[in-house]
Amino acid sequence: MYKQFLTIIIFAIAIGLNGCVQKKMVTGQSWSFQPFVRPVSYPVISPDSNTTFLDPISGKVIRWEANDTFNPAATVKGDSIYVIYRVEDKSGLGIGERTSRLGLVASADGLAMNRRSQPILYPANDSQKENEWMGGCEDPRVVMATDGTYVMMYTQWNKKVPRLAVATSKDLENWDKHGPVFNQAYGGKFADLASKSASVVTTVENGKQVIAKINGKFYMYWGEEFINLATSDDLINWTPELDESGDLKKIILPRKGYFDSQLTECGPPAVLADNGIVLLYNGKNLEGKDGDPNYTAKTYAAGQLLFDAKKPGKLLNRLDKPFFVPTESFEKSGQYPSGTVFVEGLVYFTDKWFLYYGCADSKVGVAVYDPPKIK
Repeated sequence: MYKQFLTIIIFAIAIGLNGCVQKKMVTGQSWSFQPFVRPVSYPVISPDSNTTFLDPISGKVIRWEANDTFNPAATVKGDSIYVIYRVEDKSGLGIGERTSRLGLVASADGLAMNRRSQPILYPANDSQKENEWMGGCEDPRVVMATDGTYVMMYTQWNKKVPRLAVATSKDLENWDKHGPVFNQAYGGKFADLASKSASVVTTVENGKQVIAKINGKFYMYWGEEFINLATSDDLINWTPELDESGDLKKIILPRKGYFDSQLTECGPPAVLADNGIVLLYNGKNLEGKDGDPNYTAKTYAAGQLLFDAKKPGKLLNRLDKPFFVPTESFEKSGQYPSGTVFVEGLVYFTDKWFLYYGCADSKVGVAVYDPPKIK
């Protein structure tokens, strides 16, 4: 009788421990935004060789979006989603050798796009020409401030040094360029730093995704090879975090043997959620033994990170497997045939999260996350 009782107790404890382990495993990913589902099996934005634009620098009429359309940002204005996407003309051969400009589309449902025929941000005879000509304006991320101002982080590329820059707008069509974001920090120490890929921290207030303030400051994750953190008081001038040696503080690094073994590049605006700050990022897989054999070498897939809500530089959790990988034909053919789902635009709309991403550096796709509704 005693042995039977003891067996029952041990069995009950084992079930309890197993339940705890299962609960812990579920909790370990319950913070993440997933699953993202492709609502359509085709790109929502593709190149268009019919639209023309009078380039203000060369004075020539060009087919400004004839070659590629990719790497999009997204935000909401009124009752529609607006997607700002990178466009390349046919002025050169190979990735980074053409001139990039930024185009704009509007969508009432997030899928069907109403396209503007002219670019909204591009190299011109202005104060930023030296930083932007003739590589152009690349890889935008756009966020909305609480006063309705749109703030766009983008890469200036003069074919010498890529610089993370900022522009602002009230209507998404007319933009004021403010130049590189690190020009003022530490007496100009990082003014010529190769920098790109900024994810400003946002939150959802009254159904709208807006820029968040934490401890009285704005926060931004940024970086390509590794991830750094920066703060700002005005959303224009940013100060990157440094380590004890005075170098950039690397808060997230690539991991050997994982999908992000070569680089960890910031994706769309981060989101201050219930469990902390969720950052979607792009991971590139190494070739050879240090890469993840489950994914093609050089593949770009998307991961997620969870940071402390009060200490944005403190990592709480990290997905070991990507939540989004190239599967469709248009994600594995184009300028980057190794496969790319490069996430850049994340926007809260109709109680869902719409994720816009670059497909093989050639087209734009969309996926949707419908979070569980609280009853």
